[in-house]
Amino acid sequence: MRLRLKVLGDWLREQQLLDDGGEERLQRLTDQLRSDKVMVAFVAEFSRGKSELINAVFFAGYGRRIMPASAGRTTMCPTELGYEAALPPCLRLLPIETRLQPQTLLEWRLVPEKWMRLDLDVNDPDQLANAMQKVSEVMHVTQDEARALGFWHDDRPWDNPPVNAGGAVEVPRWRHALINMAHPLLRQGLVVLDTPGLNAIGAEPELTVNLIPQAQAVVFILGADTGVTKSDLAIWREHLATMEGSAGSRFVVLNKIDTLWDELSSPEQIDRQIARQCADTAQTLSLEAKQVLALSAQKGLLAKVRGDTALLAESQLPRFEQLLGRQVLGARQAMLAGAIGATVARVQTEAERTLGARRREVAEQVLELESLRGKNHQVVRQMRLRVEREKAEFDRSAASVLAVRSVHVKLLRELFMLLGSASIKRELLGLSTTLREPGVKFGVRKAYARGFDNLRGVVREVQRLEREIHTMLASSFRQINTDFGFALQVAEPPTMDRFESDLDAVERSHLQYLGVGNLVQLARPEFADRLVRALLARVRSIFETALGEIELWNKSVSSQLDTQMRERRRAYGRRIDAIQRIQDAASGLERRIAEIAEQEGALDAAEQRLRMLSRDLRHDASAAVPEALPESVSA
Repeated sequence: MRLRLKVLGDWLREQQLLDDGGEERLQRLTDQLRSDKVMVAFVAEFSRGKSELINAVFFAGYGRRIMPASAGRTTMCPTELGYEAALPPCLRLLPIETRLQPQTLLEWRLVPEKWMRLDLDVNDPDQLANAMQKVSEVMHVTQDEARALGFWHDDRPWDNPPVNAGGAVEVPRWRHALINMAHPLLRQGLVVLDTPGLNAIGAEPELTVNLIPQAQAVVFILGADTGVTKSDLAIWREHLATMEGSAGSRFVVLNKIDTLWDELSSPEQIDRQIARQCADTAQTLSLEAKQVLALSAQKGLLAKVRGDTALLAESQLPRFEQLLGRQVLGARQAMLAGAIGATVARVQTEAERTLGARRREVAEQVLELESLRGKNHQVVRQMRLRVEREKAEFDRSAASVLAVRSVHVKLLRELFMLLGSASIKRELLGLSTTLREPGVKFGVRKAYARGFDNLRGVVREVQRLEREIHTMLASSFRQINTDFGFALQVAEPPTMDRFESDLDAVERSHLQYLGVGNLVQLARPEFADRLVRALLARVRSIFETALGEIELWNKSVSSQLDTQMRERRRAYGRRIDAIQRIQDAASGLERRIAEIAEQEGALDAAEQRLRMLSRDLRHDASAAVPEALPESVSA
C-alpha cells in the first residue's frame, strides 16, 4: 500500500495536481501506515502465566523460553514488545530512579540517552534469553527510598514488597522496558504491553491512567485452576472494569488448563469443567462468554517446540492467536483502510477540481481563438490588450482574498491558543493545586469535575470558533466563486465530539483510580506530582491531536484557494502566449487551436489515470484487512 501511495503522490506532483493540503494528507497517511500501532495490554496478578503466553505466541520459534517465566515474580517492570524499522533489534531499559524526577514516561521516551540499550542477536536464542532476564532484575533500597519510589506504603503493609534480613526493600531495577523485534505480528503494528502485578501497577500512575486505558484491547490472564481470586478481582475492578471502548475490547484468558487434565477424569468431564470455569468467570466479570478463552500457554509453547500438532490443538493456543490476528490487528487494518479511503477520496476530489478548472480554461481558450478566424492583426492585437486588462483586474481584485485571509488567520490564532499548553495549565490550575496540596485530599473529586468541565468548555469554544471560521469562509468563497468563476468549496471542520469523549475517558480513569484506595497514597507529594504530570501529558496529547486535525483542515481550505488562483494566473499566461504566437505567424491560429485540442485529450487521460490509481489504492487497502492470523506467527 505504501508503494501505491507513493506512486499516486509522485504522479500528482508531476501533474501539478497536489496542493499543500493534499501533500499534508498524503504525508500523514504515509506516516500512519508506517508507524500506527495497536496496543494489547496483558494484565494479571503475579504468576498467572503472562510471560509464558508471550513466549508461546512470539518466541516459540527459538525452541526455548525467551522471556523469563519461572515461578514467582518474573516481569518486574512494564515491558512493551513492538517493532520500529528504524531501530535494530534491541532491549531498552529506563532506570527506576527516574521516578524521583518529574518527567513523565512520555517525556522520557524522547530522551533515548537516558535508557540503557542492549542490542539483541535474533539468531542466538541464548543471548536473547539472557538479555530478557533484565526485565526481572531487582535492587535493594532502604524503606525511605522505597517509599519515595512508590513501592512502600505505611498504610498498606500487606501490599509492601519483600524485605531482606538486613531490612532492605526489594524493588524493580527498571521502570520501563522496550523490546524491538521484527516478529510478523509486531511488523503489522501490534504492540504488547506486559504489565507487572497489582503492586507495581499502582505504583506507576501514568501506566494506570494513561497506558492501559489507551490500549485498544486488554487481555486479562487468570489461572484456570483458581478462577477469579480476590487479588484478580481487585485488579479487574480497579483498572479494567470501566475501561473506555467497546465491551469486546476486553478478553479474559484462563491459563494453565493443563492443571485440570486429570487422568482419572474423561476428556468430556475435563471439557465440562473448563467450560464451567469459563462460564463462571464470564458471569463474575460481567462479560460475554465469547470474551473468555481457556488455554495452556506452557503446553502450547511445548507443542510448538516439539512440532506436536495434537498437543498444540489440545492447548487451545491457536484460538488466542487467531483472536490477536483477526479481531485486534483486523480492527487496525480496517481502520487504516478507512483512513486510506477517506484521504484518497479527498485528494482525488481536489485533483479533479483542479482538472475541471483547467478544462474550463481550455474551453474558453478554444472559443476565444476560434473567434479570431478570418480576423486581421488589429483584432488580434485588441484581444491581447483585453486579456491583459482582465489579468490586471484579476490581480487587483485578488487583494480581497488577502482580507479574507487576515480574518481567517486572526480566528485561527485564537483557536490555536485555546488548544495550547498554557491554556491546559490554566484550566487545570485548580485541580493541579488541589492534587499537590499536603495531606489527604477529600475534595479531589469535585476538583476533577471542575477541571474537566473547564477542558470541555475549551473544546466547545473551539467548536464554536470552527463554525465561525466555516461560516465566514463559506460566505467569502461564494463571493469569490461569483467574481472569478471559481469552484471553491469549504469542507466541514473536524468535529470535536471525539476529543470531548477522550476527555471523559481520562476523567473516568482518574476517578476510578483515586476511588479505590489510593487517596492515602495521593497524600504523598511525589506521587501526587507524578499523577498531575501524567494528567497534563494525556490532555496535551488529546489537544495536540485536535490541533493537528484543525491545522490539516485549514491547510486544505487555504491551499484550495491558492491552487485555483495559481491556475487562473497560469491560464492568463497561456492565453497571452497563444495570442502572441498568432501575432508572430499567420499560421499560428490553427496550430494553436490544434495544440489546445491535444491539451483536452491530455486532461481526459490524466483524469482516467487519477481514478485508476485511486481505485487500486483503495482496493489494496480493503483487501489487506485480515480474515485470520498469518500462517507464520513465531519468530
